Amino acid sequence: MDTSCFIRPAIEADIDALFDICLKTANGGEDASALYSDPHLPGYIWSVPYLKFAKDFAFVLVQDDRPVGYVVGVPDTGGFDRDLQMNWWPFVRQQITGLAPSRPRDADVMERIQNPRSGTGWLQDQYPAHLHINILPGLQASGWGRRMIGTELQALRNHGVGGVHLGVDPNNERAKGFYRHLGFSEFEQDGSVAFAMRIHAGLG
Repeated sequence: MDTSCFIRPAIEADIDALFDICLKTANGGEDASALYSDPHLPGYIWSVPYLKFAKDFAFVLVQDDRPVGYVVGVPDTGGFDRDLQMNWWPFVRQQITGLAPSRPRDADVMERIQNPRSGTGWLQDQYPAHLHINILPGLQASGWGRRMIGTELQALRNHGVGGVHLGVDPNNERAKGFYRHLGFSEFEQDGSVAFAMRIHAGLG
């Protein structure tokens, strides 16, 4: 494990880094820069709104004063979705006004922005919290992912949350192996893959 790294709470100044890390990992953990015509598109969905609306559950992995990974989460997925519906998606739709899909992943993300969907509603009763984690390719499989997940789970546990879930790219076998190793249970429905965990007795 790289001892020059450490985990700290995310701050407003990390927004650009969250956009960048999300883009550089959005292709099954690899760089997706060539797949989006606007480099902010993945971050609008999977990273930045968490810092904006669930700051107490946003953390970054820092190396040489530079964020190289993040873990973000929310204790109440339904409440978070309602917050974004009111206070985030209208802003993002303004940001992408006039943007025409021209790269492979543009249309999917733009459709998600226009018609947000959770995709894991079937897990939310038992596992109301959810999280996202991304680390730049050079530091993946370094041991820091486990520590970042542990940091997030402790924050959720301290908030009184009993269960957490997350979605995984069905093609990302490395990520699926990682969550199995951490003790998450695997679920599949309609082609979507998700992992979930009861966290009152999860990672410390």
